[in-house]
Amino acid sequence: MRLPNATPRPPGELAELERIWDRPRGWRIISAVNNNIIGIFYVGTALLFFVLAGILALVMRTQLAVPNGGFVGHDLYNQLFTMHGTVMMFLFAVPVVEALGVYLLPNLQAARDLPFPRLSAYAFWAYFVGGLVFFTSIFFDVAPRAGWFMYPPLSSTEYEPGISADFWLLGIGFIEISAIAGAVEIVVGVLKTRAPGQGLDKLPVYSWAMLVFAAMIIFAFPAVILCTLLLELERAFDWPFFIAERGGDPLLWQHLFWFFGHPEVYIIFLPAAGMVSMIVPSMAQSPLVGYRLVVLAILGTGFLSFGLWVHHMFTTGLPELSLSFFSAASMAVSIPSGIQVFAWIATIARGKMRLHTPALFILGFLFIFTLGGLTGVMVAMMPFDWQVHDTYFVVAHFHYVLIGGMVFPLFAAFYYWAPTASVRMSETIGRWVFALIFVGVNVTFFTMHITGLRGMPRRVWTYPDDLGWNTLNAVSTGGAFVIAAGVALFLFDLARRFRPFRTEQPGNVWNAGTLEWLPSGNYQTRSVPIVTSREPLWDQPNLAEDVKEGRYYLPGAPTGGRETIVTSPIRAEPQYLLRIPGPAWSPVLAAIFTAGFFLLLTVKLVPLSVLSGVLAVAFVLVWVWDTDPDPDHPPVAIGGGIVLPVYATGPVSHAWWAMVVLMLVGGSLFACTVFSYLFLWLGNAEAWPPPGAGLPHPAWPAGAVLLYLAGAGAVLLAGSFLARGGGAGNWPFRILLVLAVPLLVAAFGADLLGLWRAGVRPSETSYGAIVFGFAVIQGLYVAALVVMAPYTVARSFAGLLDARRRVTFDNTRMLWLYAVAQGLIALALVHLFPRLVG
Repeated sequence: MRLPNATPRPPGELAELERIWDRPRGWRIISAVNNNIIGIFYVGTALLFFVLAGILALVMRTQLAVPNGGFVGHDLYNQLFTMHGTVMMFLFAVPVVEALGVYLLPNLQAARDLPFPRLSAYAFWAYFVGGLVFFTSIFFDVAPRAGWFMYPPLSSTEYEPGISADFWLLGIGFIEISAIAGAVEIVVGVLKTRAPGQGLDKLPVYSWAMLVFAAMIIFAFPAVILCTLLLELERAFDWPFFIAERGGDPLLWQHLFWFFGHPEVYIIFLPAAGMVSMIVPSMAQSPLVGYRLVVLAILGTGFLSFGLWVHHMFTTGLPELSLSFFSAASMAVSIPSGIQVFAWIATIARGKMRLHTPALFILGFLFIFTLGGLTGVMVAMMPFDWQVHDTYFVVAHFHYVLIGGMVFPLFAAFYYWAPTASVRMSETIGRWVFALIFVGVNVTFFTMHITGLRGMPRRVWTYPDDLGWNTLNAVSTGGAFVIAAGVALFLFDLARRFRPFRTEQPGNVWNAGTLEWLPSGNYQTRSVPIVTSREPLWDQPNLAEDVKEGRYYLPGAPTGGRETIVTSPIRAEPQYLLRIPGPAWSPVLAAIFTAGFFLLLTVKLVPLSVLSGVLAVAFVLVWVWDTDPDPDHPPVAIGGGIVLPVYATGPVSHAWWAMVVLMLVGGSLFACTVFSYLFLWLGNAEAWPPPGAGLPHPAWPAGAVLLYLAGAGAVLLAGSFLARGGGAGNWPFRILLVLAVPLLVAAFGADLLGLWRAGVRPSETSYGAIVFGFAVIQGLYVAALVVMAPYTVARSFAGLLDARRRVTFDNTRMLWLYAVAQGLIALALVHLFPRLVG
């Protein structure tokens, strides 16, 4: 359908749109924030790390090709083993699916861009700079050696002295922060920037998958951030979170790590499954069978995946009743995965499958992932797991799942969506790439099942020649080089044909039904269409031409800048016009200095690290300074008789949604800290707190509570003065917000001082360590608010904050109230809980 008032567009409108959205030229391309540019950078970097990790794997397989191999020594092998797993999981698997989300989601949802393009740029550059520096540690013999899972005590200073483990802990910590930044962007982008009419019942399956993917990052990644933080505190300051002699417990690391680690498998599988659900209908020229069931399966997989982490801990001596529960949950998660597989098979059966290269990779995915799922059910059964745990059978299983469930769909996606960024890749070469990778994967990893059943343990750098593993290892090594040949051929084809940032359009080369195949430029679609079905290009035959002619919403740039339509999260009804910031150097510099803060801290250059951190914060403030535009701009007509405001606050605002997502991240981090406290208490219940570390006098926590509440009251009262507007209300607002800062700091300090005076020391027992661990977590929020409050006041002095233009204050107030609530809960747990159970 067309808009009722579709009229010829004014001359020059398209040229103006292209000028506003044009990408920076030359070396200034680094400052670009467009999703189609950042997305390509992101995917390319992730692909680089895939190749680098693959090279490490080839070196390991060469070492294991023959018994008593001497290609590399055991120390280097441990570094290769650790870096291979770390790079594949942290620097390739999650970033590449996040990168494709940044690139594809605006196209699929006919949005001009994601709502926070500078945040996407920051997330990418932090990942790019930090990831490359982290990888180079292997060339200086300071790469971590304790495995990509970094179990204590192997990763403690006793067994891993020096800075190699610190590279892992601090490097992975900020890489996860980059991933969370991308998740915030994706959640708000999926829920708030969709084409009008594209309600949740018409949302592409890939968008659903990315929404669940981002939600899983929000709730799972804080666990790995916390455990890396705790272990770094243990290594740097001797706080005994995991040292059994002082009340710590190494199993705490496993619980926290695998609470992240097993959802991680589905975090990378669900976006890949979403890609499959987009590619299969196009290849079969038939709508996806069971759309609602597939969406429910995605939601169910995301939910169930958080109940599986003990799946990795069957041999750690946990109670058998709890192991039985997790065994059942591990098998239950196969049900939603099976629903999706049968939906894809039914779609293929209903349509007529065209065996182009993407389709071949999809068929290879179905075969390999199904085999990996079958062995997954096997290792989910405790008696079998006890037999094959820490053998090459497990290595074979998770490579079948990860390569089949993620890498094959990813290659299908490269071949399928390449025409949206460049030209179509070679079908002939693509078939060879598929054949080599498919054969290589099965030769390499199917053989490892047998090697594992014959008793070969994981993580060994060599083996004697009389155990019956020689031929099997030689075959696996040969298969690995076949995989490498396939990847090399793919890279050759990519280098030969890829032409990014081109202006010509290839058209709908697959005759697909979804919106990413609309005519587009740097501004995405020429106009934002009305969506009436799940396959709009199939159901609205003139849609592409009408969009190209500007016959739908927002055909130009009515505010003179970059804009996109913000819609309601359920029905996708237009709510307001979001003015999007353009290219800037500040996100790039903020990312570089963020990476510098963590990396300089790793090599113990503390003054330079602090300076780098201060500069990172400064550039973040510079970048957000102009992202809260003037609300006095008159509403604008976007077409169809619809006039939208260009400013919004409260629950309608995209900024409000982002702050809610950020608080969910904080809540997950705090919940993991509470779990850690209670877990350590269970192991030390007879002496909690231990002798010599008493509880402070109740006056100390009571004073902290009163100070927290007083600060929160000052912030709320400041908000009421701001709402009154006018010059008279500005000074009370400023004074109250400034006054709230020392009240917050005093509340935080009162609790710490009371604990210290009571004899609690973080380096003596796990009790002191976890109590001060709460202080570290709370201190992060206190530090953030100490920056945000003066920044908010500065905007008031600059005339950029008033009763209407108040998003900055609203965000500060939301985070303040969250920090106070978290601080009160921590006070209750630390000061009341031991008295109640003692």
